[in-house]
Amino acid sequence: MVGGTTTVLVVDDDPSLRLLCRVNLELEGYAVVEAGTIGEAERALDNGGVDVVLLDLHLGNEHGISLVPTLEERGLGSSVALLTGSPGSRLPEGATVIPKPFAIDDLTGTVRRLAGS
Repeated sequence: MVGGTTTVLVVDDDPSLRLLCRVNLELEGYAVVEAGTIGEAERALDNGGVDVVLLDLHLGNEHGISLVPTLEERGLGSSVALLTGSPGSRLPEGATVIPKPFAIDDLTGTVRRLAGS
């Protein structure tokens, strides 16, 4: 949380999807950090202040799920929503999932719930 504002890290390899998330989450009062790769996400996490993570399962040749252990180590395990357009994806039990395509209300409602606000 930066200055009392909840910060959301959006990890997706699609720049237009990151922009869609950014614009709508900023309209709701959230600060947004974007990452297109696992490496960029790790650097954003190293900078600190991330409260909620929206994580795409398929990041080009990378698998977003590989970032989950790092998120859990950083205490963010319960503040992660997995974005997926693959209905048959194997997901961790109890994972919060936002299926693509999603309604903006689903996105903002999920972030609000994960942020506890």
